[in-house]
Amino acid sequence: MVKDGFPINTISDIVSLPSFENVLPDAYYVDGMIFAVASAPEIPMPEQWMPWLIQSSDSHLVDKDVDKLADTLMNGLRAHLDFMRQEKSPMPSELNVAIEVQGTTRPSKELESWLNGLLHVHKQLEPVWQNAWNHWEKHLEKSKANKKDCDDNEPEKTEPAEARLSRCLKLFSTLANIELALSYRNDKQAAQLESNINMLVKQLPSVLADYTMLSGELAGALPNQFETFNKVT
Repeated sequence: MVKDGFPINTISDIVSLPSFENVLPDAYYVDGMIFAVASAPEIPMPEQWMPWLIQSSDSHLVDKDVDKLADTLMNGLRAHLDFMRQEKSPMPSELNVAIEVQGTTRPSKELESWLNGLLHVHKQLEPVWQNAWNHWEKHLEKSKANKKDCDDNEPEKTEPAEARLSRCLKLFSTLANIELALSYRNDKQAAQLESNINMLVKQLPSVLADYTMLSGELAGALPNQFETFNKVT
């Protein structure tokens, strides 16, 4: 359990060591990756996701370094899972504030790195999300079929799951590379995005919470999810 600070504090000292300098991304990127692993509908086994962090195939780590790194990454995973159980935002508070860069408002480089780590792992885990989605849709269809007294004319009360995930990923990708996002827009759209950057950064904690909540909803339709969870934690 993390007694103080944020999950990144669990890993930052180790992943920043000189022996890992050319092997791992920066601590923010690593922490974003671990968050995405912890947020998956099915958490992959360590031997699957830990190699995603290695930047160089030429790295020559000794066994004690490998063991130290593996223990640190697992502690980071446990820290993120603990924060999720407590429904706490996983990002250091300083990342929730946009910065001024030459007279313009921008996400911090640390936030961009954290979000790029998240997106990197989400892409790796797209088959996992799709599998969970398929089970969830079957579960939903069965539930509707068994609900004899439902009112077909009752309006939908919640945002569709597809729209929720799309909205989350759109915000993550926009803030992860704001210059690219601006380049895809016309002048009017770019100006509007520029004026909203600070607001979008402040929205991140609630959007991250919805991302993990959606994952949990999808995971609820998966068989043996708790067995998998216990194996990796």
